[in-house]
Amino acid sequence: MSTVHRTALESDIRSAIMNKKVNACPMAIRLAWHSSGTFEKEGGTGGSDGASMRFEPESTDGANAGLNMMRDMLLPVSAKNPDVSKADIWCAAGAFAVEASGGPKIDLAFCRSDEKPKANYPENGRLPDASQGAQHLRDVFYRMGFDDQEIVILSGAHTLGRMHLSRSGFDGPWTSNPLKFDNEYYKFLLERTWVKKDYAGNDMFEDKESGKYNMLPTDIALITDAKFKPFVEKYAADEKAFFDDFAKAFAKLMANGTKNTNPGAQPEVSAKEADTKAFRDYSMHGSEREVRRLAATADCAAADPATGRTAVHFAAFWGHSHLIAFLTGECKVPANVQDANGDTALHDAAQFGHVDVIKSLLAAGADKALKNKAGQTPLQVATAFEKTGLESLL
Repeated sequence: MSTVHRTALESDIRSAIMNKKVNACPMAIRLAWHSSGTFEKEGGTGGSDGASMRFEPESTDGANAGLNMMRDMLLPVSAKNPDVSKADIWCAAGAFAVEASGGPKIDLAFCRSDEKPKANYPENGRLPDASQGAQHLRDVFYRMGFDDQEIVILSGAHTLGRMHLSRSGFDGPWTSNPLKFDNEYYKFLLERTWVKKDYAGNDMFEDKESGKYNMLPTDIALITDAKFKPFVEKYAADEKAFFDDFAKAFAKLMANGTKNTNPGAQPEVSAKEADTKAFRDYSMHGSEREVRRLAATADCAAADPATGRTAVHFAAFWGHSHLIAFLTGECKVPANVQDANGDTALHDAAQFGHVDVIKSLLAAGADKALKNKAGQTPLQVATAFEKTGLESLL
């Protein structure tokens, strides 16, 4: 995925989960976590690939209660980015939410599809049961290929969000700021005295000091188990270490069961594919020497698979008039290719009033009558962006 498209996707995700109505970052992380946490290393089933939480039996797992709302919030993102799978969008939302809440940047490869054999859909019960203890955590996490340290690390996601009685049977926040990603979860585990909570929900714990904060039985297991506790102590003392290790563990969690077994790494590309991408990138920057050099080895007419934009689009958008004749002539990049928004290079040039680019495109056969998905011709785009004096050209 191109940097430009990834940035646009993150902007769409931000609009969907952080707006005037809601900050749903904790739920976005939970969606990414739960869609990935069904992975079984031995059989290779489960995991984020396939976005199988949309279907039974996974959709009926009690551990996923309420996540239908998060999936619905992300539907507009899918509608705006039909080239990106729902599975990738769910994981991208989780990765974005960690960073947007003050946590580390999570490396994420876009490699998932929404197609998966029904035989691989995970049965209910693969996700952690919060009412259990240390051995249950090991059973669940070892199945996914994690060790004791990673169990403690990934449990640190509880630094965000709070429990809701109507969904999980538990109630209350873990930390003082449920919208801030930090290491307070570990500090609270060690610094506060945890006693049974007297309320109408499932057995859990509250801090004796204030009664404001809460821990699940699986959280308490991290300080009562002799092998888990040293890692809690490590991350309570060193937030940077927690951030660094969480970024690796969370990337691994989301990569489990996907085509990309190296978390954070993008799929390998051939030399020709690399040159083709570089050809478009240099066209965007107007670097004529590099564009001419790469023309011999690149697929010059190829469009960016994520956006549908060609080298001519990129050059026209940024006003690099000196490249247009070469790209459309010697390189044979068509002038009338329409991108994912239906825009041609002429639409792009018209938006910014790049007169010399417009003239070169018209000389190359650009069609003034083509309309984008908004129903606009290049002239109508120019008018909308208050670019006057182009009527005689367009």
